[in-house]
Amino acid sequence: MRLFAALLPPDEVCRELGAVVDELRRQPGADGMRWTGRPGWHFTLAFYGEVDDGLVPALSERLERAARRTEPFSLAVRGGGQFGHGKALWAGAEGDLATLRLLAERAEAAARKAGVPMGEHRRYKAHLTVARNRAAGDVRPFLDALAGFTGRTWTVDELALVRSNLPTSGVPGEQPRYEAVGRWPLGGAG
Repeated sequence: MRLFAALLPPDEVCRELGAVVDELRRQPGADGMRWTGRPGWHFTLAFYGEVDDGLVPALSERLERAARRTEPFSLAVRGGGQFGHGKALWAGAEGDLATLRLLAERAEAAARKAGVPMGEHRRYKAHLTVARNRAAGDVRPFLDALAGFTGRTWTVDELALVRSNLPTSGVPGEQPRYEAVGRWPLGGAG
């Protein structure tokens, strides 16, 4: 199954960001972008790709341990950026980014120790993808609109293991479906 570790923002945070994204979708050029559906919004900590079913229990055990070792922390959605010269448009984060990076490192290490092939390590960049483009393009108007956005601060208190179900219908614009297959409280709370 296709898996990743993530932080799932609360509904009220997604509603706030959603109001900004709704405005972005009305801008010139927005109709050529593939906008991520709100149910899919998350901060990926570590992407695992296709994981053998036999490795999932060990991965889950190690993610639970990583969550226990990480205290809850504050985070907010703020600003935005791009990857690949406009191929991906994202909202950023502010708050306790040091703990966020630590949790991302622990999520990656959990996979390696569980035997999940991870490829090369990349420096973690906290982001929540809001849109994608097939080709590079000028997304400055979208970045300008995101620049002034700061959402409410929330306490991150849970780590999730999420399964990504890719579209199969072939219908243009169909979104992947995400389902949490594991959730663990941070700091051993709960």
